[in-house]
Amino acid sequence: MPQSPHNWRSASAKPELVDSFGRTVRDLRISVTDRCNFRCTYCMPEEGMQWLPRTEVLTYEEIVRVARICVERFGVDGIRLTGGEPTVRAHLPVLIEKLASLEVPANADSPLAGKPVDLALTTNGATLALVAHDLKRAGLSRINVSLDTLDREKFIQITKRDELDSVLEGISVARDVGFSPVKVNAVVQRGVNDDEVVALAAFGREHEVEVRFIEFMPLDAQGGWLNNAVVGQDEIVSTIHNVFPLEQLPSRGAAPADRWRYLDGRGTVGVIPTVTKPFCGDCDRVRLTADGQFRTCLFATDEFDVRALLRGGAGDDAIEALLRRAVGEKWAGHSIGQVSFVRPRRSMSQIGG
Repeated sequence: MPQSPHNWRSASAKPELVDSFGRTVRDLRISVTDRCNFRCTYCMPEEGMQWLPRTEVLTYEEIVRVARICVERFGVDGIRLTGGEPTVRAHLPVLIEKLASLEVPANADSPLAGKPVDLALTTNGATLALVAHDLKRAGLSRINVSLDTLDREKFIQITKRDELDSVLEGISVARDVGFSPVKVNAVVQRGVNDDEVVALAAFGREHEVEVRFIEFMPLDAQGGWLNNAVVGQDEIVSTIHNVFPLEQLPSRGAAPADRWRYLDGRGTVGVIPTVTKPFCGDCDRVRLTADGQFRTCLFATDEFDVRALLRGGAGDDAIEALLRRAVGEKWAGHSIGQVSFVRPRRSMSQIGG
């Protein structure tokens, strides 16, 4: 039976989702839960978080449906699962197995055309040692672990939990089960852990993981972010280079991190300079929150309600149209540090990292 014109897709046309500034969406960030077993100060308040009712959180079937539309109709080739803390969501390997089965269209303009999507996860690592093998077996490609300090007391101060040993064990087990690369994300705050930049870099060199330093962003739940608390990329790189000489690698393109290699061959290190050197002009990512809101920027002030369509009986074409409209309205950049900047109403844990 011939397809209706409304559903027709040319076999030769490349699937793409392009915004008004010519940026093509390739990366989908999916928050699977707003809940977390840490209380990191730059992400959420220590007490008083109002968790989403479970009925408002997208089911795995709903998540997979949105992901499938993004992959099959738009050629999205990378999916990253975030939270909150994604490993606190029950039966996470079930979701990973379903997402890992998605294939990038053969005619997509992607090095993964005709292959499975690149499926990654960001975790705080507290329970990673217990689930790393199951995540790998389910089809997870890559893993990032958040670790802001190697000092136990400072770790407790930042996360409000005494779980440093568990996180370090999780990183080790992730490497043992075959995740490669394993990356460590460290948010740097002046007066908090900026004195550990070299120590964290040395940790990465010793354990063969790539540490990625992240500039402190105005997404803390307390609203206490100040520009003078930001340790910028140039300072971070200079601090490391003075101890472990570095050479910058080629341009990051749409990737969020600038990267350097150690001249002695002991691996690489990265910096995500969201504040001092924003990469908005090359941004290729969009986000789906745990409660089904579609966001075109981490700092977006507008959201698009995909959940209402999913639960209202809408077809895939209607969901595709909403996503296209949202991306068509994506702004040029977040304007952090400028008078025009407006903080999102949600904190990091509610948006998804």
